[in-house]
Amino acid sequence: MAFSKWLTGAENLHYGYWDGLEVCAANFGAAQVAYTDLVFERLPDAPCRILDVGGGAGETARKLIALGHQVEIVIPSAFLASRCRENAPEAVVHEATFQDAQLEGPFDVCLFSESFQYIPLDQGIAKCLSLLASGGRIVIADCFRSETFNPDAVQATVGGGHPIRRFRDLVLSMGLCVSQGIDITKEVAPSIDLEQGLFNVVGYAAQRVDQQMALQRPRARRIVHWGWRRLVGPRKRARLYQRLNQKTRNAAHFAANNTYLMLVLTRA
Repeated sequence: MAFSKWLTGAENLHYGYWDGLEVCAANFGAAQVAYTDLVFERLPDAPCRILDVGGGAGETARKLIALGHQVEIVIPSAFLASRCRENAPEAVVHEATFQDAQLEGPFDVCLFSESFQYIPLDQGIAKCLSLLASGGRIVIADCFRSETFNPDAVQATVGGGHPIRRFRDLVLSMGLCVSQGIDITKEVAPSIDLEQGLFNVVGYAAQRVDQQMALQRPRARRIVHWGWRRLVGPRKRARLYQRLNQKTRNAAHFAANNTYLMLVLTRA
């Protein structure tokens, strides 16, 4: 989050929407703004009462309040709750999981911006329906595991979320309809390449330090390597090496295993 603030000037914690943008660090902030704009297109035009579930650092809530909406945030992290209070002081912040939060409806919108995947599938939508006003909507922008999802213990398949088929079956079983829905997998996938590029820079720096220690402090290097092997198991070392020095986690890998959707769910 601190890196995002340094790079873009905002504490956004979500993917970017890269349609028409060159994939580079300089455009990361613009891509995140484009993503937020796309989410806001799924909201009612008139000011309304919005429950921002998993509201990150409060950047989305701040923008919603500026548009005239009333916002309540649910966030389980004490640190992120403090950032929400700092960035969106007009919002009501509930420091709890969505399942445990004591909330008073009705809300016109229950908004999940990359938070739906962290809530048990059999609880999230059901609780939303108990909180929604008549004519209210559930807005979800998140990643789902596609039917071709292929987890790999070493490569640590990027992405995740709920299995898309289970989610769709649940929506139908609860009498909901998708009044708006777009698949933006290919437009958000480049965020993975940008993230991986950052890790590769860190990996290159670590390799350079290791090489210099091998030349100038070989005994100290042996001690460091011995401690590293004692503290970190082979599987974790392999995953960290892959993360820092390879490019197996990339946009193509993400798109092959995930479906990223922006949805509006309403009562049928």
